[in-house]
Amino acid sequence: MIKPSLFGIKHSNRDFERKDTWGKNQFNSSFPVALASYLQHKNIDNLYLMLDKLQKVKHTKISTKKLYGIAPDSDDLFLSFESVYTPYERFVIGELPRVDLVTQKRSDGAVLKGMEIKLTALPDHSTCELTDNQFGTEIVTRPPTIIYLACSIAALYQKSHLQLRQYFDVKFDKLRDWDNPEILLPHINDMICSLDKIMFDNNSKQEPIIMQPVWKTEGKSPRLAENCLDVFVWSNFAFVELIVKELRNQQITKITRQARTIVWLFKMLYDFSKTGQFFPKQIIDDYSYNTLNDKAFAVSGIMTHSVMHCPELTKPRIKNAEIKNIILGGGQNLLSPERRFDAIIFNTPELFD
Repeated sequence: MIKPSLFGIKHSNRDFERKDTWGKNQFNSSFPVALASYLQHKNIDNLYLMLDKLQKVKHTKISTKKLYGIAPDSDDLFLSFESVYTPYERFVIGELPRVDLVTQKRSDGAVLKGMEIKLTALPDHSTCELTDNQFGTEIVTRPPTIIYLACSIAALYQKSHLQLRQYFDVKFDKLRDWDNPEILLPHINDMICSLDKIMFDNNSKQEPIIMQPVWKTEGKSPRLAENCLDVFVWSNFAFVELIVKELRNQQITKITRQARTIVWLFKMLYDFSKTGQFFPKQIIDDYSYNTLNDKAFAVSGIMTHSVMHCPELTKPRIKNAEIKNIILGGGQNLLSPERRFDAIIFNTPELFD
């Protein structure tokens, strides 16, 4: 008897025979991993968003093997969901939050890659009334993602954190009231410039950090499009560009969520440049600017479309008829249809005929 499972996930810290493993929070990270492994099985590379030397997001490709640091069909691969990416622990004071996926070698426990996973609907509310080639996805980002972004940049200077000091104007050494928006606002454009310089000088060293699978419906309807699934991957620098894109060269008059995220990222790297560590929880808690910290920021589909648009966004490469090749052994019957993607699969049993 075939047991409930997902394609390509052989060794992990999740038991797919348990119904709770198919709940929304776990399914939203485990299904994308299976999808990326399925792409590799079909010799299809993930779409990779990187930053070029002109600070523009460019589209390339990245194999799932390179993304995981090991072939996804290797018996030596262990998939650790909701785990700490231990190589970054040395950079933080206090606890490092868990990341959605850590890949490891079973043979020796070596940690390979760590990444966040964002399963996103296409189109979102801001683009669902537009034509197919204008659809976009909303991306909601949690504070731990910003911590991992900071760590991924700090890792470039782990042998000498003082080298990072060259990117921070001495005026920041005299800035005391980081929690005062009026004092901080005039400095945010300078923070963006510092981040730009760091990324420009390290352009060849950017790393994949976010896996963003998309699932496409027929506009606002609850029906999956025939071509409905694909995987985008963001490099750390491309994702920083997404954060600063709408603020660069603007007169910033208030601390929006995006502006606050820039302050967080800048302050983490600024502190790291002085001591070789930063205190992420304190930075996020102290510099909330009267806005909840449950999420860092959200970007609408209109904004993401401007950097993600490509033939694969309009026509994803995996068809709905292939979902039965990814969700195996009747796993769809264990889904709890609490969100749109789960609900569509659960309520479309003919996908598995």
